[in-house]
Amino acid sequence: MSLCYINGAFQPREKASIPVSDYIILRGVGVFESICTFRKRPLMLTPHLERLVRSAESASIALPIPVDEIKDIIREGIARMKEDCLVRPFITGGDIFHQGAFPASRFFTLFEKVQKPSPEVYDRGVLLMPVDGGRHTPGVKSVDYMFSYTGFSGRSDAYEILYCPEGEITEAAHSTFFLYKNGALITAPLSRVLKGTTRDIILQLAREKGMKIEERCPLLSEVAEAGEAFITGSVKEVVPVVKIGEQAVGSGIPGPVTRMLHHTFLEEIIRWLE
Repeated sequence: MSLCYINGAFQPREKASIPVSDYIILRGVGVFESICTFRKRPLMLTPHLERLVRSAESASIALPIPVDEIKDIIREGIARMKEDCLVRPFITGGDIFHQGAFPASRFFTLFEKVQKPSPEVYDRGVLLMPVDGGRHTPGVKSVDYMFSYTGFSGRSDAYEILYCPEGEITEAAHSTFFLYKNGALITAPLSRVLKGTTRDIILQLAREKGMKIEERCPLLSEVAEAGEAFITGSVKEVVPVVKIGEQAVGSGIPGPVTRMLHHTFLEEIIRWLE
């Protein structure tokens, strides 16, 4: 079962449509969020919608309806779904570009069954493909993900690409990246990456465990010395990274720190349900 809220009403996803004149289609102008539910409650709903608003503002896209109304729509959509779901609210560029802005935006939200990674992803870990580049506006959660799908360079075994401009690791295509080295958890600062909601949870849990945190861009050259690495996201939660390009991470298998943080995340998740 999949639903779409659009034009003021809920309807089956397959019946929903937007005009082909919308800039989300013509130029890839739009922003969105991915929100998972647990026990039919959204995880970090408020931080997600705050980020949606910041993304729209940064992209000069007008907010089509108030945030409180978006919250009500999302809660009603979740109630209509028969099981836990993935909620994806979108704000499109609309049909008008005037004086550097998009004043006639549209809003719609998809409610779909969550497709979690397979168990072997967590058991065996994944490979990331490093690329010398990065997202143009890392603070904006844009619908434009084309480069993330075209940067694999023939590596069909890569789970995601890893942005490494000039050898500095910023983030993965759809995830926050963490490196664990010499007892410290290292991840890029918010000036360089998207403010991930799962990133915030993991950093808070790590600090509560007394772990040392370094908010800086780890270097590709440090991977050989690292013990573990992992990526985080709303759907994937915490996924171990065992190889980056041709370089194995640590022993080449998921490590204890990654497993501990994922386990703690699942144990403590109720704290961030709304």
